Amino acid sequence: MNELRRHQLIQNIMAPHTENVANGAISLWEKMAGQLVSIIGEVAFDALYARSIVRAQSTFSWLENGLDRQFSPLRISLDGQAAEQAGEANSLLLVIFTDILASYIGEDLTGNILHSAWSDEESDAAKESQNE
Repeated sequence: MNELRRHQLIQNIMAPHTENVANGAISLWEKMAGQLVSIIGEVAFDALYARSIVRAQSTFSWLENGLDRQFSPLRISLDGQAAEQAGEANSLLLVIFTDILASYIGEDLTGNILHSAWSDEESDAAKESQNE
């Protein structure tokens, strides 16, 4: 997987979550965290997430900084916005996070982790695009 394909993957898996963006976003983060924490540990995951939030706040200043295993600050931030803006913010946050991750562990391993974490969402996104 390369950077462009990873960014397209993020756009594709966020596309079906237009109604309830926060729930879809949190599901993606929980699944990704589940895969990553076993590889890089909680401290490293938390550091990457915190750095990603800070970088995303330059575009979406309303994003809450903070992390718990339920991603409550992110949910509160996204719930407080219009669906389109919440979706854009989460997509940017995922792009930033995965860009940083890929710079540390490489594109191939990052891609494998994302495919493993989001295989259900990828299938749903593919079905959605076929129905259009």
